[in-house]
Amino acid sequence: MSIQRYHVGPRLSEIVVHNNTVYLAGQVADVMLNADTQSQTEEILALIDRLLGEVGSDKTKILTAQIWLADIEDYDAMNRAWSAWVPQGHTPARATVESRLAAPEYKVEIKIVAAL
Repeated sequence: MSIQRYHVGPRLSEIVVHNNTVYLAGQVADVMLNADTQSQTEEILALIDRLLGEVGSDKTKILTAQIWLADIEDYDAMNRAWSAWVPQGHTPARATVESRLAAPEYKVEIKIVAAL
């Protein structure tokens, strides 16, 4: 069984593919650092689309999503972006929790596991 790693850095790989499963590192906003939670979520979801597409997967094949919010009060704002993005009939198993994130400007982080 082979393991493919993409965008390998000193601490993590952005994508790992093993056994027809795609594992994405937790994704955070890069451009919209001073934006609201909905805007950061929209940026992250576009990034997830790009990363999944890079290895031949897409959002209809997402198995699980883990979402961390810096403030659980932003749950509805995150869900507005999520609901507009996730394909109905292809919603993954999902957990959303409040957590202190790696930097104060991050309002949301999303980690995805998908099938190829």
